Amino acid sequence: MLNLTSALSARVSALFGVHFFGYGLFLPFFPVILEFEGFSAADIGFVLGAGTVARIAASPLLTNLADRTGQRRWSIFVYSLLGTVFIALFALGNGLYVLGAGVIGYMVFKAPVLPLSDAYALDAARNTGADYARMRLWGSAGFVAANLAGGFLATGDTVWVMLFLIGLASLLTGGVVLSLPRQSGAGASEGLREDVGEAPFKAVWFWPVLILLGLFQATHAAFYGFGTLYWQAAGIADETIGILWAVGVIAEIALFTVAGKIALRFDPPVFLIVAGVAAIARWGLFPFADTLVSMIAIQLLHALTFGAAHLGAIAILAKVVPSKWAGTGQGLLATSIGLQMAIGLSVCGALYEMDPDLPFYLMAVVSAAGTLVMIALTPMVRQRMASNPVR
Repeated sequence: MLNLTSALSARVSALFGVHFFGYGLFLPFFPVILEFEGFSAADIGFVLGAGTVARIAASPLLTNLADRTGQRRWSIFVYSLLGTVFIALFALGNGLYVLGAGVIGYMVFKAPVLPLSDAYALDAARNTGADYARMRLWGSAGFVAANLAGGFLATGDTVWVMLFLIGLASLLTGGVVLSLPRQSGAGASEGLREDVGEAPFKAVWFWPVLILLGLFQATHAAFYGFGTLYWQAAGIADETIGILWAVGVIAEIALFTVAGKIALRFDPPVFLIVAGVAAIARWGLFPFADTLVSMIAIQLLHALTFGAAHLGAIAILAKVVPSKWAGTGQGLLATSIGLQMAIGLSVCGALYEMDPDLPFYLMAVVSAAGTLVMIALTPMVRQRMASNPVR
């Protein structure tokens, strides 16, 4: 059994790794690719903005479709294959409309892949005892590897290599998922009993909790949108900024390595409360970090502000959402994060123009509010988790 669990963990780890490798190339470097393809700044903003809106809308719809058909693994395969097809449109090189459709289509069909992969990994952890956090850390490792590779490939001569690798990563994601066995919680046609209980999506209590879970990730809006610009304005070298970003992801990986043991002592709401307290400190102190040592210390808190919040959120959903609808639950979480992140970026942009420190102070205030609400809701969340036994 141990060997079987180890083999399954390795394949799920590979699923996260190849998916995040492609995402780690796409997220920071696709604007560069579009610029080399002749897109203006306005075109890039429009295409990526439209893709973001479409991605946020598509995630819950496509994950729900996968849950309804009970074919979670095949859905990941099909969505990944379609993502590859849309990236392949860049081989045609036919201007704004074709390439814009390629970007938007890729973003739409890659949107449900991570929520469905999380749902599968959680089923694997539930059914075999595999460690979700240790599997998920390979996604973070793949993202870092892609960031490093992209830095060498983001030139006019090699940008096609980056496009090829993004498409290949999507194709490999589909290939890896087909190597995975069925999980008993992955839908009715994959062995799930029909008497598993109802999804909580119609319950009033579920939606405030979902918004709160997304809020903890959305407090990163100021940093994701303006952290690099803030450091550049402070005279920090680009190489040092790259190191600072890497420190945050490495800290996240370190937490994922030991999170399974920590979870034996602390339940998911505690993870979120700790994440909120860390976010108050991180964003409140961010403008005061004026030495490399203090900046690294701030970045180490990423293990908690992102890592602990992520683990707490998916663990709560894994308890309150039946396995049959786990993909939908994770898709709704992704939408909650995306919508709140978009709002946060818009507000932080306006504040940044007024005073570069203000967005980070706002994130600290939002983190404090979220932490207080999480503390208030913890008894109810624990009750809902206890009343929905693992299934």
